[in-house]
Amino acid sequence: MQPVSARPFIVGLTGGIGSGKSTVGQMLAALGAALIDADQISREVTGPGGAAMSSIQSTFGDAYVDASGALDRARMRQLAFSQPEARSQLEAIVHPRVRAALAETCRSAGTAYAIASIPLLAEGGGRSSYPWLDRILVVDVAVAVQLERLQQRDGIDAALAQRMLAAQA
Repeated sequence: MQPVSARPFIVGLTGGIGSGKSTVGQMLAALGAALIDADQISREVTGPGGAAMSSIQSTFGDAYVDASGALDRARMRQLAFSQPEARSQLEAIVHPRVRAALAETCRSAGTAYAIASIPLLAEGGGRSSYPWLDRILVVDVAVAVQLERLQQRDGIDAALAQRMLAAQA
């Protein structure tokens, strides 16, 4: 077995919502790569006491914070995908915090490879926002498959699913 270098080779894993990123990430993790999920980090920074919550509350108001002190994700999803300026405000609060935590976690993975699963890599600035990625792997499927998966997974209607897909690169 070869010794693991101090810094793993970091691959950014991305693709549209419902494209199969999670499946590909799990396959790579089964081969020994560390899998670090930007969505999980996002849930942490928007959870009770999360690093983004005071800024979210002051920007959007108490209506977007649930009883536990976390982001009311369903309510915010409706706002963010109906008002592009609200989505931009939310991303300006959350994305820098997620990027910093993701980079640190990848760099200290302790494995030869770290997979940074980043759904909004292109929308979040691509290579210029993630200069520490060694490679980028894009997962893609037909739009019809994405829509079906998204509606099933999130229990949403076709109109919201369409808006969510339209918001991505």
